[in-house]
Amino acid sequence: MKGQLTSFFFGGLLPILAFTLIEENYGPIWGTVAGMAFGFGEIIFEIVKYKKVSTMTWIGNGMILSLGAISIISQDGIWFKLQPALFEAFFAIFLWGSLVLKKNFLVLMAEKQGQQIPEILKEKFNGITFRVGIFFAIQAGLATWAAFSWSTEAWAFLKGIGLTLSFVVYLVAEGFYLRRQILKQKKLQKEL
Repeated sequence: MKGQLTSFFFGGLLPILAFTLIEENYGPIWGTVAGMAFGFGEIIFEIVKYKKVSTMTWIGNGMILSLGAISIISQDGIWFKLQPALFEAFFAIFLWGSLVLKKNFLVLMAEKQGQQIPEILKEKFNGITFRVGIFFAIQAGLATWAAFSWSTEAWAFLKGIGLTLSFVVYLVAEGFYLRRQILKQKKLQKEL
C-alpha cells in the first residue's frame, strides 16, 4: 500500500518537473520528450524496486506516454499538460462509479489492508468517497484551465505542490467534519 500511496501522490510529479524545466529552455517538444522519459523511468523503477508496477503508475504514466506522443505528433505541448486533468477526472469518475456499483473503493482499499470497518461507518465512507470525487473533479477543472491559460511554471506548481497542499487542507477539513458528525450521532444516541 505504501508504494501505491507514493505512486498516487508522486506519480507523474517527476515527469511534470522534467517537462517544465526542459520546456522553458528547449521548447514544448523537448519538454514532452523529457517528461515521457521520466514517466517511463517511473515504470522501470517500480519494476526494479517492487517487482511489479502499481495500477496507478500504469494509468498515470500510460497517459503521460500516450498524450506525450500526441503532443510530439501534433507539435503542441498542450496534450502533455492535459494529462493531470484527465487523470484527476478519471479518478473522480472512478470513485463515483464505485459508489454506483456499491463497491466503495475506499472501503475496499481499507479492507484489503486488513482493517475491519463496521457497517455504520461504511455509510460515512460513502460520503467521504463522494466528496473526494468532488475534490478531484474540481481539481480536474482547475488543471484544465491551468493547461490552457496559465504559464508552464504556474501549471507545474498547481500539479505539484498545489495539488498536495490542497488535498492536505481537504483531508483536515474532512477530519473535522467527520468528528463533528460522530459527536452529533453519539449525542443523539445518548438522548434516546
